[in-house]
Amino acid sequence: MNYLRILSLVLCSLLLQTSLMAIPMKKNLNEGWSFHQPGQELSYPANVPGTVHTDLIANGIIEDPYYRTNEKDQQWIDKVDWEYWTEFEVGDKWLEKDIIELDFKGLDTYADVYLNDELILEADNFFLSWKVDVKGKLQSGKNKLRIYFHSPIKVGLRKLADHGYLLPAVNDQSENGGMGEQRVSIFLRKPGYHFGWDWGPRLVPSGIWNDVSLSAYDHGQLHDLWIQQEAISKKTAELKAELSFESNESKTFEIQVWNGEELLKTENIAAQIGLNNFSVPFEIKKPTLWWTHDLGEPHLYDLEVKILHAGQSVDSKSHKIGLRTVKLIIEKDKKGSSFAFELNGIRVFAKGANYIPNDVFIPRVSAEQYENIVESSVKANMNMLRIWGGGFYEKDIFYKLCDEKGIMLWQDFMFACSMYPGDTEFLENVKREAKEQVLRLRNHPSIVLWCGNNEIDAAWSQFDEKSGWGWKQLYNKMQRKEIWKAYDTVFHHILPEVVGTYQPELAYWPSSPYAKKGKHASYSTSDGDIHYWGVWHGEHPFSDFKNYVGRFMSEYGFQSFPEFNTVKSYTIKEDYDIESEVMAAHQRSGIGNLRIRSYMEAHYEVPKDFEELLYVGQLLQAEGIRQAIEAHRGAMPYCMGTLYWQINDCWPVASWSSMDYYQRWKALHYKVRESFEPMLIIANEKDDMLEVDVVSDLLEDNKAKLELILFDFEGNELTKEMVKANIEAQSVSKIYKSSLRKWKKNPEKQFLLIRLTDKEDVLSEKIHYFASPKDLDLPNLKEELIKSVKKDGDKFQISLQSNDLAKNVFLELDAEGWWDQNFMDLMPGEELLVNFYPKDLKLNLKKKDIRVRTLNP
Repeated sequence: MNYLRILSLVLCSLLLQTSLMAIPMKKNLNEGWSFHQPGQELSYPANVPGTVHTDLIANGIIEDPYYRTNEKDQQWIDKVDWEYWTEFEVGDKWLEKDIIELDFKGLDTYADVYLNDELILEADNFFLSWKVDVKGKLQSGKNKLRIYFHSPIKVGLRKLADHGYLLPAVNDQSENGGMGEQRVSIFLRKPGYHFGWDWGPRLVPSGIWNDVSLSAYDHGQLHDLWIQQEAISKKTAELKAELSFESNESKTFEIQVWNGEELLKTENIAAQIGLNNFSVPFEIKKPTLWWTHDLGEPHLYDLEVKILHAGQSVDSKSHKIGLRTVKLIIEKDKKGSSFAFELNGIRVFAKGANYIPNDVFIPRVSAEQYENIVESSVKANMNMLRIWGGGFYEKDIFYKLCDEKGIMLWQDFMFACSMYPGDTEFLENVKREAKEQVLRLRNHPSIVLWCGNNEIDAAWSQFDEKSGWGWKQLYNKMQRKEIWKAYDTVFHHILPEVVGTYQPELAYWPSSPYAKKGKHASYSTSDGDIHYWGVWHGEHPFSDFKNYVGRFMSEYGFQSFPEFNTVKSYTIKEDYDIESEVMAAHQRSGIGNLRIRSYMEAHYEVPKDFEELLYVGQLLQAEGIRQAIEAHRGAMPYCMGTLYWQINDCWPVASWSSMDYYQRWKALHYKVRESFEPMLIIANEKDDMLEVDVVSDLLEDNKAKLELILFDFEGNELTKEMVKANIEAQSVSKIYKSSLRKWKKNPEKQFLLIRLTDKEDVLSEKIHYFASPKDLDLPNLKEELIKSVKKDGDKFQISLQSNDLAKNVFLELDAEGWWDQNFMDLMPGEELLVNFYPKDLKLNLKKKDIRVRTLNP
């Protein structure tokens, strides 16, 4: 018995050791880094993930580049090399593993990596991750990891010299970088906006911008898992788990597919040495579909695939996936061809914005900031964001949040407003980048389109000599042929082939804007998508938004200043003039600040007070984009999408954004929330008639009542009418038409309240003015608008009331937080309750803390 007992203990011990040996090991290597400029003795602690700029700031070597004009004094940073290093220890158990890899999630950009002074990697693409086999290169005990970052400018200049001539890159602020016309951004696979844009600074960072780790495995490693959706019905979702598994020996493995705690499928597979691709079919019964938040629930399944050998875990991967079908519907009609997204068989009117990176220095964007911008999109009734092609393929958390919150994503590949080289090295680099990003992102239900680039097709205009941005006329015949061949290779061959191979169920669109093969988009094309910049760049009036409506409006916009609290973060008092050096430095559209003023003169009295000018500038922006959105939604189903430029900023600046760098909502974001409501009232004055339409994105018809009440600014009711309203689902319903003379009696002193009701419920409401804001004879407000401030759980409730119309009431305070309403019109005599959600839950808010501003004199 004793011998049997001893034998049993020995066998158990061996099995335990075998089990432990099979468990993958991972070590985070983000800690303990230092950096310096090669050739200098001094070194400093570094943050990983991070950038050289933020490390220099943290060590007090440079000041905040966003403050005043500090940016121009820091252009030396991108023209020198930088070196980072750390040490880490591993034990013998690490060295016993079959596979040991260093994993770099992101290096910016030209980096030589050394392990124990042995060169193990030469990185050359910001958008790629890098895995390096270090089996036999690690040593038991202490190891040194060193990364030498070459100046991206030096690398770019060498590539420019090799190319032989300049390429168009209109947003590359080479002059600000002290480089004259030597624009090198296009030669580097690195975010284009680092080199400047018409809303961003020129700050070209280097560094370890994403996580670094060490991993070790036995038996093999699961590199990729894709849950391919074969067919979906009410009864069954037919799926396949597509696996890419690397085995270190020929053997049989067990594959298990799990949905949470439910085992869906188990299958044995015979793996060969090296990379193996396996397909495991499985089903989900009575599937719950993923919808955008406005149409249903963005339901996600927590699917995991486990690989086992002899009952022991080898590796696993999991994804939260949404079951859905999505199509880009392009069908010929009498006016051209449609451009509409179909989700689960329903054609969806896309409502949203263009999205840029949240900071020049990507690693310092927090999870809270990502959560806030996606939640702000949901709060504003958006269902789509376009990830613009001059930034970067976003971090995993962003896509995860869009999956969870039900936001569709139009995903650009990272090319914008430039022509690119066509040498073999560049093209192969692009191919690797595209493959990695499609493989990485293809499990996200939020992504509904891959787009080749931003604005390049229209800018070059290969098929129309008189169109475009004047680029092709700068080159001789041979150069033009070379440049177009490079473009055609990337955007009409490499990228669509990658999407077709690795995510064939998703559409690829070559460029934005784009009409169709052989035809370039213009302001008046009736195919594809349109970027309309007649308002702003072309100085068209706001009313022209109605005259230029395409099948899908993927860009348009108007600028504003951020609020005064934000302006104070980068200025001092002597800068409080929109033509000051500092305010001009924080305006990258050369025409910007004065263009805002010129439009303001057409619509508002131009304030002399600086703070007041910032406030009115935000009202102006909101009014312009309101008119655009109403024009687009009112043209449904001819037009099936409206994405304004842009939702966010990458630094504190005057720009087209609806949320500033600190994610404070501008007047535009509040107006967008109204304009993107599921039901929208549109009032138009046309040919001496008043017309009222109702746009509905709802999936069912509605019967309601439309009430029109004419008031003077003192709240006296002058005229009233009520009509029945039959509102068709997903349509524009024409509800009311009357002589304008009936309502437009004293336009400078009256407004029309239009309200759509279903019994006691208000479905939609609109205040329509018959005169421009500058022509309104607004009353002087003789009383305080704030009547009370009460604490209510995690928020404060502010009661507002006025005897007279209070126009565009702006509430502001120094504490950080979110107002659920702002810049609103306060009806005479009515109480309005506004909620403020402070970041600091200990805040003790009083009436005196709140500053109130209105358009009233």
